Amino acid sequence: MKRVKTSGGQGLQLERAAPLAYHRWVMNWQSLGVGFDRAVLFKLATSRALERAAKALPGGERAAWRAAARYVAGRSQDDALRVARELLAKGHGVSVDLFGELVTDVDTATEVVAQYRALAAALPASPADAWLAIDLTHIALDVDPGGTADRLAAIAAVLPPGRRVQVGAEDARRTDAVLACVLDVAGRGLADRLGATVQANMLRSRDDADALAGARVHIRLVKGAYVESAGVHPFGEPTDIAFLRLGFRLKEHQAASSIATHDGRLREALLLAHGSTPVEQLLGVRPSVLDDLHRRGVPTRVYVPYGRDWFRYWMRRLAESRGA
Repeated sequence: MKRVKTSGGQGLQLERAAPLAYHRWVMNWQSLGVGFDRAVLFKLATSRALERAAKALPGGERAAWRAAARYVAGRSQDDALRVARELLAKGHGVSVDLFGELVTDVDTATEVVAQYRALAAALPASPADAWLAIDLTHIALDVDPGGTADRLAAIAAVLPPGRRVQVGAEDARRTDAVLACVLDVAGRGLADRLGATVQANMLRSRDDADALAGARVHIRLVKGAYVESAGVHPFGEPTDIAFLRLGFRLKEHQAASSIATHDGRLREALLLAHGSTPVEQLLGVRPSVLDDLHRRGVPTRVYVPYGRDWFRYWMRRLAESRGA
């Protein structure tokens, strides 16, 4: 595939490429040079047009699924529960997530809540370390933020104390709404069944972490994968330093927290400083590291996603492997 020189038009011009060439480019993503910047890679990774093009080709969806399967537990709840049980048997905790985002229909969001409540009932019984995970746009955050708090509370309420639903990070323009929703539900007496995600690259994250810790909500610290135009530390060393500073701050405040990173330098720095801080990783990414951490007595957790909307999640993992 010929490269396009202008950053702003790369994604659009690639999406207009001939379908077969486009499909070959997708399947050979790992061979891309570093000439593509992070914004372009992330745009392609979240492109519905790319998904349609790949799936429309003969054998395209099957080939993509073969490549994606290491990162995705499966298409069904039974698939996810099987993978979760395997990880639990190895001593790892799990957070099970039904794929979905950007829902704008409240009736659909209500159906999603019913699916999550059924999933909660099907999780291995306590003391198995099995949590849920969700993105709030999957339950209509954009169109009904007040109702989203009610829906999140309906999911959290069916969990036993100490078993949590982890709320995922979303892009910067939704951060206020996500934080308000989590704090609302925590204030209903459900803090011990909630988790939130704090992105180290965001300039506001120190204050957000303090608010969540004060509400006794579990905090998952991540670097932050969204490409933002403002309000963030630059990608690379500034974000790494922010991650370490937040990790230390969470420990100083004795906040219930975990570090979710595949960056061994950051992980080991915080483990050396604080002992067995819980570590979270994504399914299929460096699983041998998890097993080593478990042998060392470090609590571990694996994000276990499943469902039909797996394609763009897989593309995000590939983009991250290229530094996006």
